[in-house]
This record gives sequence, structure tokens and C-alpha cells, in this order.
Amino acid sequence: MPLLDIQEIRDILPHRYPMLLVDSILELEEERIVGIKNVTVNEPFFVGHFPEYPVMPGVLVVEAMAQVAGVLVLKSLPDRKNKLVLLASIEQAKFRNQVRPGDQLRIEMKVTRRKANIAKMHGTATVNGLVVAEAELMCVLQAAPAAEEPVPVP
Repeated sequence: MPLLDIQEIRDILPHRYPMLLVDSILELEEERIVGIKNVTVNEPFFVGHFPEYPVMPGVLVVEAMAQVAGVLVLKSLPDRKNKLVLLASIEQAKFRNQVRPGDQLRIEMKVTRRKANIAKMHGTATVNGLVVAEAELMCVLQAAPAAEEPVPVP
């Protein structure tokens, strides 16, 4: 049974379909989190990537990793509805294996450095215990703009 289900994740992250790429959180500690993305054939990106041999784009695997990291950062904030976690950098990204429809992506993120509004994390994504991707991500926490304001890029 998940620690956080999709409704609880939707209460934390501002992402919505088709960009919400976290289905559940299995483990949540102060400096570590484990999330799940169930990859289905109905994902919109499979229409063009690739119709005859569907593969989840690596950039979306990294986005799923960033969203799991975002849950970790935002979960402990009492005013999280007024905050955004933005991806600031991706380093040492490596893609080891393909992610296909039917796979369950297990994403583990660990904080390696944290300051007031910045968190650097190391992440590993696996399918059936096999590493499919790993990366160092840096996230920046900032105040959420009003609905009509554009979101600034860090």
C-alpha cells in the first residue's frame, strides 16, 4: 500500500495530466523518497515515440525523477500551495535501459545538498531492479506567481 496515493500527490504537486508522472510514493524520509510511475501504453508520448516500438523518452524519465524530488521538497512545507519547485540543473544523466509500456518505474531520490531554497539530489530509476536511468538534479524553490503571471525560468 502506498504511503501517498495519486490524490495526495495532486495535493502536493501542481502538475496535471498529461504531465503528472508520479502515481504513488512508497517511502518518504527527511532526505530520501521512493516514488512509482506506472507506464501504460495509453501515455500520449507513445503516439509518436515510437508507434511501432514504444519507448518512454529519457527526458520524461528525468521529469518523473524531478517530480518525485518535488514531492520530497514540498511535502514538509506548510505553505506549499504558494510555492513551486523548478528544475534548475541536470548533471551526469545516464540512460542505461529502455522504459516500455507495462513497466513500473521505481524512482529513488536522495538529497545530497540542501540550502534554504535549493536542493541537489541524486536519483536512480529502475524497472524490475534493473537501472534504467540515473542523474543529479538541482531544484529551486520559489514563490508561485499569481495565476495570470508567467512562470519565470531560473
